Amino acid sequence: MQDNKFSILIVEDHPFQLIATQMQLNRLGFFRLTPALDAIEAREECARRNEPFDLLLCDINLPGIDGIELLSELAEAGHIRHAVFLSCRDTEELQSLQESLSEQGLPVLACLSKPLDEWALLQTLEKNESLRVQAD
Repeated sequence: MQDNKFSILIVEDHPFQLIATQMQLNRLGFFRLTPALDAIEAREECARRNEPFDLLLCDINLPGIDGIELLSELAEAGHIRHAVFLSCRDTEELQSLQESLSEQGLPVLACLSKPLDEWALLQTLEKNESLRVQAD
């Protein structure tokens, strides 16, 4: 199993989905995971760190603030290097959203469907030079 050294902040407001996502990432060799159930917890986790998270893996629809607003805030403050959004929206809508966010200058690598498709995530990370990973 690959030991992927980069850090991931996972923001998901459904506890079962949060745990399931962590387990999937562990199976892929990702162990530097920080879970958060909402934007408040995500901000607190970012404030505790001396360095930015390499990846924000975030549900788009969060209570109180959506994932896009959260990314914008955290990226502007230097807490996040890259992001991948997860949503139940259809594939065409996710692709359009990804293009729009990239045009806005947000560090979005992909907008993926829920539940998390492990191979889609690995392919997304493989495309980015600073987040190279290898699957077994």
